[in-house]
Amino acid sequence: MIAAAVAAGLLAAHPLGNFTVNRYDGLVVAAHELRVDHVEDLAEIPAAQAMPDVDADGDGRPSAAELSGWAAGSCRRAASSMRITVDGRAAAASVASSAATAPRGQGLPTLRLECRITAPAGPGTVSFRDGGDGGRIGWREITARGDRMTLSASDVPGPSRSGRLTAYPEDMLASPLDQRSATLTARAGGPPLAGPAAGGGAERLLPRGADGLTRRFTSLVARHDLTPGFAALAFLFALLLGALHALAPGHGKTIMAAQAIGDGRRRTRDVLALGLTVTLTHTAGVLALGLLVTTGTLLAPEALFPWLGAAGGVLVTAAGAVLLRRALRTRRHTHTHGHGHGHGHGHGGSRRGGVVLMGLAGGMVPSPSAVVVLVGGAAIGRAWFGVVLVLAYGLGLAAALVGVGLLVLGTGRALMRRVPATPTAARLRLPGGMMPIGTSATVVVLGLGLTLRSLVP
Repeated sequence: MIAAAVAAGLLAAHPLGNFTVNRYDGLVVAAHELRVDHVEDLAEIPAAQAMPDVDADGDGRPSAAELSGWAAGSCRRAASSMRITVDGRAAAASVASSAATAPRGQGLPTLRLECRITAPAGPGTVSFRDGGDGGRIGWREITARGDRMTLSASDVPGPSRSGRLTAYPEDMLASPLDQRSATLTARAGGPPLAGPAAGGGAERLLPRGADGLTRRFTSLVARHDLTPGFAALAFLFALLLGALHALAPGHGKTIMAAQAIGDGRRRTRDVLALGLTVTLTHTAGVLALGLLVTTGTLLAPEALFPWLGAAGGVLVTAAGAVLLRRALRTRRHTHTHGHGHGHGHGHGGSRRGGVVLMGLAGGMVPSPSAVVVLVGGAAIGRAWFGVVLVLAYGLGLAAALVGVGLLVLGTGRALMRRVPATPTAARLRLPGGMMPIGTSATVVVLGLGLTLRSLVP
């Protein structure tokens, strides 16, 4: 059982992301017609959204007949969205053949649609536009060739850079092609078209930096032989992955934890408050986004992530400002009233507010893998299991944050006890209150950087 889960997790995630819908149109101008080799590659999230229309009996395993029926309807819609003119006259597109497959993706099925579409054409200027993307992000590619016709002019290439959406170039994953229209001029005469470009079925490329453990997490919900023992194992595995997610580079959560345990008498409470806030925010975000995607309310969830990242950066900036204000006030009161003065000025409230803001920022952007788990669970009638795994993921996240915070807190206290009270040690110490001021200012700069990075493509 465990070996099967690990093997399923080794399957590659979509190289362009779980939310993409990628389209390819290979144009071939022949003597009396324009042939369009139309291919759509739906990653895990859009495939899960389409699955209720594909999997009519709801068993989570679309049959060949169900895929064929979905392909026929999808190809008709694709043909109706195409705008084709020949020498300025509109040409109607019709479907010659259709087919669909459901390759395994990041623990959940993807969908691949292949349509052969034709339109009356011939020598002259051919204009083509595919307007059926529905606002989705993803790869958009058009190629053009002649079959016993010669293309004297064309604004698109002949060969496909992606092998008809089977092998995306690694150097273009960050900036995918976005070709949505083509104009070409064809004249009679020329060699016959060589064999078709490499078709589907090629292995998908592993994304750069893909996390194998996260892929295994998304594969858990797709298991059909769910037993109590396997459910318990999956719960523990999700706890582990949540903890690893908290410690992974780039999330900034451990930096926030270190800031939260700075100066103050209630540092342990700050650590607990940070872990709880991050967990609640992250889990609520995953559940909300998963619900919107599953119900079809949000068709392009990938567009939200930059804005969520920017909102998180704003919260980090605000948290740093709150903590910086507190540090400056504390230092001013210390210099004014002396070290023996009791600080009953409400600094604990501002400190707690800064910690809560950082916790909200840390959990603002939901994990795409966790969203995939929820959507996939709903697609196969097992949404409750997806929710359980997401909750376990959040608990692991909280445990790691609290553990790191308490470890740093205990280490700092131990070092302070061991540092001898010598004149040399005193000279090495920063002036009173400067350490909290420096760390708070760093958080402000970090928040501004996160905001700009999220908003600038």
